Order: sequence, then structure tokens, then C-alpha cells
Amino acid sequence: MANRHLSRSVALQSLFEWDFRGKKKGQLKKVTEHNVAEFAPGMDDAGFVYSLVIGVSENLDEIDAMIVESAPDWPIEQITVVDRNVLRLGIYELKFAKADDVPPKVAINEAIELAKTFGGVSSGKFVNGVLGTIYKEMGEPRKNE
Repeated sequence: MANRHLSRSVALQSLFEWDFRGKKKGQLKKVTEHNVAEFAPGMDDAGFVYSLVIGVSENLDEIDAMIVESAPDWPIEQITVVDRNVLRLGIYELKFAKADDVPPKVAINEAIELAKTFGGVSSGKFVNGVLGTIYKEMGEPRKNE
């Protein structure tokens, strides 16, 4: 599981850089390749990193709409780049990923840990609140796992 956490960290760093540089088409793969080599040298399988970043990018409009709906007091462009991309990653894992081996609570907890590690003082609480709202709106699937 430590590999999954590292993969999520690299995915977050890649999404952050891609977003910060203007989300240019074709750049995400290159950014991710560089970050895997830089932050996870020797990683056995970077497939999970790529599935996360590609999944977020392919569902970006719908994910961002969910952020806007769940955090109406925070226009998406005013959310810090770190928090915005942690939310994107968390929402992707909650709503779109086909990872049956990752219960929703694990996806939420991983996002909170990323927010605490890479974000500001209140990032963990903010991410927890937004993802918690989305999870409840989804009907709390797999709640008892």
C-alpha cells in the first residue's frame, strides 16, 4: 500500500504542475513521466500513477463541476492549486475510478493526507468537508468497508 500512497503523491505533483502551467494539451504525460523519474525512481509499476492523472484529465469538466457544487463559497479559481488538485484526485477515485480494491473511505483518507502533506494549515479540513459532502450525495456506497 505504500506504493499506492507514493503513486498518489506523484500523481498529485503531476496534476499540480500541469494545472499551474495552464493545463496544456499533451503536457500531462510528459510532466508525469518526469515526475515518476524524479520522485519515484525504481517504482515497479507506474501504471497506477498514469491511470490517476489520465482519469482526472479525461473527467476534468465533470470533476470541476462537482467541486463548484460542493464548495459554493469557493470559486474553483480561488481554491489553491494544491487543494484543487487533491480534490480532483479524490473525486476521481471516489466517483470515476474502477478500483474495487480501494474503498471510498480509503480514497477520502488518502486525499486528506495528501492535503495535509502538500497543502496549507486548513487544507485537510477543507478537503475532508468537500469530499465528505460528495460521498454523502453519492449515497455513501460501500460505507461499511
